[in-house]
Amino acid sequence: MNLSKIFSLVFASVQNKALAIAFAFSFLVFASPAAAHHAMGGKTPSNFIEGFYAGLAHPVIGFDHLAFIIAVGLFAAVKKQGFWIPLAFVGSAAIGTGLHLLSIDLPLVELAVAVSVFGFGVLLVTKNSPNYLVVAALAAIAGLFHGHAYGEAIFGAESMALWSYLAGFTIIQLVISGAAFFAGKKVLSGDLAIAPNLRSAGLVICGIGASLLASQISALIFPAA
Repeated sequence: MNLSKIFSLVFASVQNKALAIAFAFSFLVFASPAAAHHAMGGKTPSNFIEGFYAGLAHPVIGFDHLAFIIAVGLFAAVKKQGFWIPLAFVGSAAIGTGLHLLSIDLPLVELAVAVSVFGFGVLLVTKNSPNYLVVAALAAIAGLFHGHAYGEAIFGAESMALWSYLAGFTIIQLVISGAAFFAGKKVLSGDLAIAPNLRSAGLVICGIGASLLASQISALIFPAA
């Protein structure tokens, strides 16, 4: 079963709002903000295989990144010329990683990532969201922060592991957003036996973003000793 089919089944299951809320709640119980994003348990990749594996894993094991990648894929399905939205995000994420590796710090990275997830969830729920150029610009801004967070896992690695890491997270983001795009197109075309909209999926992403945002705000107010 391909990723597009999996996403289609998920969207079918959450079209009912009650199911969407339950689905979101299950994510909220298990999601934690950026604490377990390292596929190698915090170890810096040391070769091509480790770098590539870490790059593939990072956007998937982090619920914040995964939710946002799905959101940009869905927007690609909703908007005319929407393919620019995930491309803007993925390209900007690579730049954000580069900034981190150059020791150029962005402020409040994890908070910004949480805001991006919540914000795109809200936009998906909104009936009249901005045009694709505005959404692509927002995705690019978000990409800088997501990419900066990705860079933490590869900081200090040798060049071979670094380039394979960049390749890994670029490929997996394109695959996931592409699968979300095709699943979204199926929903909107009515190929599935559900109402042709993606607002329930947006509600799920909203819930994940709200949980992550609350956690980040709490961490700022009550920092760990």
